[in-house]
Amino acid sequence: MAAHQEKKSSEERKRKNTQSGTGASQVQWGRAWEVDWFSLANIIFLLMFAPLIVYYFIMSCDQYECSLIDPLIDLVTGNKHLSDIWNKTPALTYKAAGIYTLWVTFQVFLYQFLPDFCHKFLPGYVGGVQEGAVTPAGVVNKYEINGLQAWIITHVLWFANAYYFHWFSPTIIFDNWIPLLWCANILGYAVSTFAMIKSYFFPTNAKDCKFTGNFFYDYMMGIEFNPRIGKWFDFKLFFNGRPGIVAWTLINLSYAAKQQELYGQVTNSMILVNVLQGIYVLDFFWNEAWYLKTIDICHDHFGWYLGWGDCVWLPYLYTLQGLYLVYHPVQLCTASTIGILMLGLIGYYIFRMTNHQKDLFRRTNGNCKTWGKKTEYIECSYMSVDGTKYYSKLMTSGFWGWARHFNYTGDLMGSLAYCLTCGFEHILPYFYIVYMTILLTHRCIRDEHRCFSKYGKDWKRYTAAVPYRLIPGIF
Repeated sequence: MAAHQEKKSSEERKRKNTQSGTGASQVQWGRAWEVDWFSLANIIFLLMFAPLIVYYFIMSCDQYECSLIDPLIDLVTGNKHLSDIWNKTPALTYKAAGIYTLWVTFQVFLYQFLPDFCHKFLPGYVGGVQEGAVTPAGVVNKYEINGLQAWIITHVLWFANAYYFHWFSPTIIFDNWIPLLWCANILGYAVSTFAMIKSYFFPTNAKDCKFTGNFFYDYMMGIEFNPRIGKWFDFKLFFNGRPGIVAWTLINLSYAAKQQELYGQVTNSMILVNVLQGIYVLDFFWNEAWYLKTIDICHDHFGWYLGWGDCVWLPYLYTLQGLYLVYHPVQLCTASTIGILMLGLIGYYIFRMTNHQKDLFRRTNGNCKTWGKKTEYIECSYMSVDGTKYYSKLMTSGFWGWARHFNYTGDLMGSLAYCLTCGFEHILPYFYIVYMTILLTHRCIRDEHRCFSKYGKDWKRYTAAVPYRLIPGIF
């Protein structure tokens, strides 16, 4: 969905809606008010089993050479009991707690206390203070965009240590991977619980809080839209982008260092994983200002789904390919290497160009060309909770005319490329493409449900003009 908030003065863009009844469904924009039994069952399942799923994957690599089947066979046949597996699992250590505390503290410092300077000398990069989208309550938050700067500083220090200072081993993340998992879980649950308590007693903006009356739904999906401490520390932006995504490339580098330590070389498959996922991470930070207009920031409230998910699920399950290659090094043939690289790069090109088209459309208020032709769009309107009417344009040209979420299609191509680097001996590294397919398909549906609540009949006109979600002619 490519929606553009027109760049008008605040008085111009806050014209009141005078048509009776048009805002009835739109005041629910941003959050469901009623929780059906199916959604509640899914939420309870995830709250109960998502941490166990992460543990199971990491334990399988640590104790079963990345086999997802062997632990079950051992348990079913009685060769092992749950206590046997648990007793072999590394416990939380003071060292891991120190590493994790230092890591999060350092990222908080870079985020909160070091204003961005990259936008001053990097052509084309948008950083510094930027405005987000309009919230359901009609608020426009400001953000300090400095993720690229934090990523650069962190990685410069990492390489400086690896090649000069030698304060710690480059394999430190891999060597403490399971103890660090316990630390990540503690932070994930702590920040999610704090966010819920905060929403009841001292919310940042009470009008942007939505209570369903269901504890489990509110805990998981969040109550506050943009919980903040002070003027600049925004929970959603920090935990979405830091510390998990900054760590993503460091985790992969630690895996590569461990492969070098164990086998005396780094395989081309490990290099591919580092390069392709590194491109994705750098793209995220280069376009962090654009990220302020995505579903995570524009629609999701901050709860366990984002808090725990960004602390645990993302760094542990998005990096499974590198972890697998430590235990099962794969040296790809030249043809496979080129094919996987091309798949990943083409997927990235589609992902980036699709987002670029939308970004250009937003910045020019639709007065631009797409593929050499005047950009086509559908004009629409929506309302905030206080009855203020806003105007948007939904793009129907370029990739956005092919499918409503064609950027996700490119994302899935890249995800498949990551998995293919690992060969076909085990299914574990393919969890990522399965998960991303489910996630992005669900996100399509979730996003469109909210867009329908937001835009009403205008959304129906848009879906009639662009009938497919991900794959033109199929879905």
